[in-house]
Amino acid sequence: MHHFKFSCRLALAAIIGTAFSAAAGLSHADPVLAEEPHSADASQWGLGIGLGSESRPYRGVSNHVSVLPLVLYENRWIHFFGNTLDFKLGSVDQFSFTLRAKYALNDGYKSSDSEALRGMDERKGSAWGGVAGTWDNPYAKLSLEWLTAGSTKGNTVKLGAEHSFAMGAFQLTPHLSTTWMDSKYVNYYYGVKASEAIAGRPAYTGKSTANIEFGVRADYPLTRNQMIMLDVGDLQRGTGIKDSPLVDKSSAVSVRVGYLYKF
Repeated sequence: MHHFKFSCRLALAAIIGTAFSAAAGLSHADPVLAEEPHSADASQWGLGIGLGSESRPYRGVSNHVSVLPLVLYENRWIHFFGNTLDFKLGSVDQFSFTLRAKYALNDGYKSSDSEALRGMDERKGSAWGGVAGTWDNPYAKLSLEWLTAGSTKGNTVKLGAEHSFAMGAFQLTPHLSTTWMDSKYVNYYYGVKASEAIAGRPAYTGKSTANIEFGVRADYPLTRNQMIMLDVGDLQRGTGIKDSPLVDKSSAVSVRVGYLYKF
């Protein structure tokens, strides 16, 4: 199992390394097939399906595989895709700002998910709301997102960077991000209350921490209206999460693939 995990990370590192090293040499490569231009006031629809697999951090909980419909809708004021809804506040030069709503599909657990969680109260997924901004410059697209959730009363701040370039018909986008989570968020999902503590599962109060994730996304246009997307990433969890007695995985490899048809 350890050899398999090491092989997965070695393969991921090779993919990402190839993507970064190729970026400079491919600046004059053939561009990805472009969409027909459309008015900023016109709306655009898209439908598809996504499949994802990622390692859950909790003891005894197997990888989470999810299948969900992909719906894309965008107009002058709204952008909706997957589990994220943005209300556009406007842009200034290379900067743009949005109000953001998001639902975390894979957060939380039930006590029946594993023997190690038996007797724990359920931790539910959360609806998040906040603001986001991007700076799209010639070197990288930088993003900053602040979100808060009612169920956890916690906050997260995510800083990300990505850069897209063409490799033949593919568009490759290496990406790197760090997400800071406050103590309320960490304590809700990874803390152990005194009433939940048992032998081998001591009480634990979550501390604020930060995760780091890196990966690469590949988009491939089948036709002018159809696209396949693949995103492979590796998440390194912060000490506030790794120190929890509920957690036995300090990192996670994720694989997501999707198909989208744009009308």
